[in-house]
Amino acid sequence: MSPLNFTHILTQAVDELSESESYKGLFHQHTDGNPLPSAKVLRDIIELARAIIFPGYFGNSTVNSRTVTYHIGVNVERLFDLLTEQILAGLCFAGDGECNCCTELQREGAALLAAKFISNLPAMRRVLATDVEAAYNGDPAAQSFGEVISCYPAIRAISNYRIAHELLKLGVPLIPRIITEMAHSETGIDIHPGAEIGGYFTIDHGTGVVIGETCIIGNNVKLYQGVTLGAKSFPLDEDGKPIKGIPRHPILEDNVIVYSNATILGRITIGQGATVGGNIWVTEDVPAGARIVQTKAKK
Repeated sequence: MSPLNFTHILTQAVDELSESESYKGLFHQHTDGNPLPSAKVLRDIIELARAIIFPGYFGNSTVNSRTVTYHIGVNVERLFDLLTEQILAGLCFAGDGECNCCTELQREGAALLAAKFISNLPAMRRVLATDVEAAYNGDPAAQSFGEVISCYPAIRAISNYRIAHELLKLGVPLIPRIITEMAHSETGIDIHPGAEIGGYFTIDHGTGVVIGETCIIGNNVKLYQGVTLGAKSFPLDEDGKPIKGIPRHPILEDNVIVYSNATILGRITIGQGATVGGNIWVTEDVPAGARIVQTKAKK
């Protein structure tokens, strides 16, 4: 085939790809001067937040008790700058693919949200400390808190979730979902930032866990790998489209354990202290203290 024929093929592809109907709903109309959220910068933000929450385990490994204030101060300042820009990018981005103009008022609003997020880092550290403790106490193979923080995918996924959840509560668009999907890609644990999760939460092994947007999880809950806390089919509006924003995922009360590959669907309640065995499909409420296991096959 001659170069001329190649040119014809490439030109035809460009023409087809440039037709407005072909990219309808897939095109972000960029406006000069308006930023877009950056996955690379958001990864830096997560690493900075982890370095602040868990000093010495992430970021600069030379930190010690004499230099910790300096290192945290430097990280907080950089986090504030990066997070302000990314929140601004989220505020400038509209879900319909159009870009709103970024005004000075929006920039001030983004800085205020970044500052509010940073002011909540001490509380976030306190609850993540309970998650580390739960993972350590729940795994006989764990040798130290340091091993849990450094190695366990659950801590990475849960820390991303708690960061994203805080941003979502502050009204930051788009970015919380990007942050939890980063953890999903890294660990195989999919936690929607809208879920509400109490302290002393742990996920053993973790791969394949799914926690839906409207889940409510109490304190001292433990999940094993492959657990799904999902939704059943949900109602449609008069145009046949799913009705969004309604509670559709399970409620797990305090001290619940769910073993591997269990599937719990719909707005049902797993009562306090209940245990759900592995490979079970649950679509009805489970009473407090109950133990749900597979029925043995009759001979």
